[in-house]
Amino acid sequence: MSIARSELPGLDARIGYLDGDEAEFPTLQAVLAHAAEGRAARFEHARAAGLDVKEPDGPVAVVVPLLAGPDGALLRRVRQAVMDSRVAADLTDVLGPHPLLAEALHVRLSEAGLARADRARLFTVATAADGIILASVGGDEAVQAAGITGMLLAARLAVPVMAAALDQEGSIAAVAEQLRGSGSQQLALAPYLIGPEIDPGLVEAAAKEAGCSAAEALGPYPAIGKLALAKYTTALGIAPPQPQGTPVR
Repeated sequence: MSIARSELPGLDARIGYLDGDEAEFPTLQAVLAHAAEGRAARFEHARAAGLDVKEPDGPVAVVVPLLAGPDGALLRRVRQAVMDSRVAADLTDVLGPHPLLAEALHVRLSEAGLARADRARLFTVATAADGIILASVGGDEAVQAAGITGMLLAARLAVPVMAAALDQEGSIAAVAEQLRGSGSQQLALAPYLIGPEIDPGLVEAAAKEAGCSAAEALGPYPAIGKLALAKYTTALGIAPPQPQGTPVR
């Protein structure tokens, strides 16, 4: 959220949780209701001050699901929360697939010593993987969408990348076997996740199942904030600062 604010000064960015309490983790419904109350109060204040203002139109808020790829179960909960709030809010698509997410995956793998930071440099990393399992959640649709980002990641790393589902039994092991069958000997697991979507123990268990090491989830990588902002500006039809990739060194 801080990254998005820095890209667009004045942006009123807030976090709404699907599971939360009103004190520390405000629910999405509560955040939307607060935004609606705030806009109504500003309008009434302007009228009371004698300003000739029109009642605001357009959405009260734009809700951007903080998900790398489609997850039907979570997206249904997001849509239901927006409906339950009874606030006029626009709901955008998820963040991926996108080249910036491939960049983020590359960085996380290189941080874990599982990929070279820069393909153009003539040095090797002893632990660099020669096959990547891109681990997503959300079933078959999520795996297909992750596969698109996986192709972009494969082009960056010059190694095969295959997507699998953390939430489908046997999916990770099957992809690991397929990669090894095609000649990859040293695999790595790259979580195609922002971070809090699932129990972190599932990633650890999946890596153990595949017999390989795992990188960290995408987390607060700068591209995540830039992509969220791009979804917001696109929904409102305004020109955003263009997301720029961070050079990987």
